[in-house]
Amino acid sequence: MKKYILLLLLVVAGKSYAQSVNDYKAVIVPVKFDFQKEENQYRLTTLSKFNLKKAGFEAFYSNETTPQGFSERCDLLYFDLQKESGFLITKLFITLKDCNGKIIYQSVTGKSKEKDYETAYNECLNQAFASIDALNYKYSGANAEAKVDAKPVKQEVIEVRAVAVEKAAVANAVSNTDTSVKYLYAQPVANGFQLIDTTPKVVMKLFKTANPSCFIAIKGDNEGVLLGTEEGWIFQYYKNENLISEKIAVKF
Repeated sequence: MKKYILLLLLVVAGKSYAQSVNDYKAVIVPVKFDFQKEENQYRLTTLSKFNLKKAGFEAFYSNETTPQGFSERCDLLYFDLQKESGFLITKLFITLKDCNGKIIYQSVTGKSKEKDYETAYNECLNQAFASIDALNYKYSGANAEAKVDAKPVKQEVIEVRAVAVEKAAVANAVSNTDTSVKYLYAQPVANGFQLIDTTPKVVMKLFKTANPSCFIAIKGDNEGVLLGTEEGWIFQYYKNENLISEKIAVKF
């Protein structure tokens, strides 16, 4: 079941970010991340470069001289691996930033309960890279052709995405005016929301992701994602290896 949830999230991530990532020629990988005590500890630097190249990127260490054609800073992405705090659990996620430090892409968060650090970090790294692989990166050359316009274009994409979420909320609100619809009401909790009916009874649990119109969702024995669309909120999950889509009326 977990692999199906991950696949759904990767599709969302790919649609949201793939175009902007494709604008960049290569990725620079630091030899030491902020949470590490020494360079390439637990082989995270070499594994990161290996996985980037496997995903189709040109990748270079921050302490090596880049070949001719890769010397323009703003043609490159800058890789970072960040650690989240967690009790008895290791959490890592990847960010790819532009030359101004703006996040162009953030991966899903890899999680592990392994006690051995090297095993845990490697497991988290592999989970985070699953969303990088799903981008199907291919350099488009767009960043080199229009560097001056690159930043405004990215801002416009973010604004359009926000409008889409707003439209989804409006559509959902309209549907909720139908008295025949059974609403679920969102109550904020740590890391997301719980959806309750009028009983009140907790019907669903939602966990936030990097995309505000996508939540990891649990409803009874079904685990999947809740997606904001122009038609409202849709709960998607797999049952007997079949993808099920269920419209959910939510009031946030």
